[in-house]
Amino acid sequence: MPTVTSRDGTSIAFDRTGSGPALILVDGALCSRAFGPMPKLAPLLAQSFTVYSYDRRGRGESGDTQPYDIAREVEDLEALIREAGGSASLLGLSSGAALAMEAAASGLPIDKLVMYEAPYVGVDATGPVPDHVGKLRALVAADRRGDAVQYFMKDMVNVPSIFVWIMRAMVPMFTKLKAVAHTLPYDATVMRGFKIPTERAAAVRVPTLVIAGDKTQPRLIKAAGILAKTIPGAQYRALKGQTHNVDAKVLAPVVTEFLRWDLPAVSRPTLRLQQNVSC
Repeated sequence: MPTVTSRDGTSIAFDRTGSGPALILVDGALCSRAFGPMPKLAPLLAQSFTVYSYDRRGRGESGDTQPYDIAREVEDLEALIREAGGSASLLGLSSGAALAMEAAASGLPIDKLVMYEAPYVGVDATGPVPDHVGKLRALVAADRRGDAVQYFMKDMVNVPSIFVWIMRAMVPMFTKLKAVAHTLPYDATVMRGFKIPTERAAAVRVPTLVIAGDKTQPRLIKAAGILAKTIPGAQYRALKGQTHNVDAKVLAPVVTEFLRWDLPAVSRPTLRLQQNVSC
């Protein structure tokens, strides 16, 4: 199992497949290189790229040095980019898209950025933002891992109660989710209150594609549209028939097309693949 060492000494486990320009896949909450959408995406993208799938800190075979900070996860990506030869593109899904954007805004040597449905669902929120980080930390500290997963699904992601109940009944899968429940506060921290961090987004200086499924939650579509307008020169695309659980066979060709479009960024025209976003 190959690993890289992050600045704080944390060991980050990864897999490398394919050949071509480097592409790092950044998972969302509860997922890893062995569980979630990336195991299906990686082989499709490896046909055109050298794909790096990794376990975010605290998951799978990666370490989990404390205390947690968003900057530490950015440094994990920095170590992977160094391993990849000094530059790489990033594909982030869900909260992984928000983390990938943080890495780009931090000035890491990123060639291109693709973001699928970063869940900035608080774009319309009024009043105080719920303390999701505090609630999740309290549940994990009380060893109520299953309740932490349920809180994330039901109260944060708005999964209907009946589906949460069904998920808890699926013991093998729910056991995997509980095993990484301690990382849920990390994802909630990355999301910065679930409102688009406009200053961070505006600091991104790499070619960026923001994607959402046209059958997903309206608030996710709205957030993606606002994000695409906030990141300088970003493109937006809606994937027909897709939801937050995107089909790898639909997403992979779109990512490949964008990443292989190799006009220099300085001479690249601002291209809007879809402009009828209601924001």
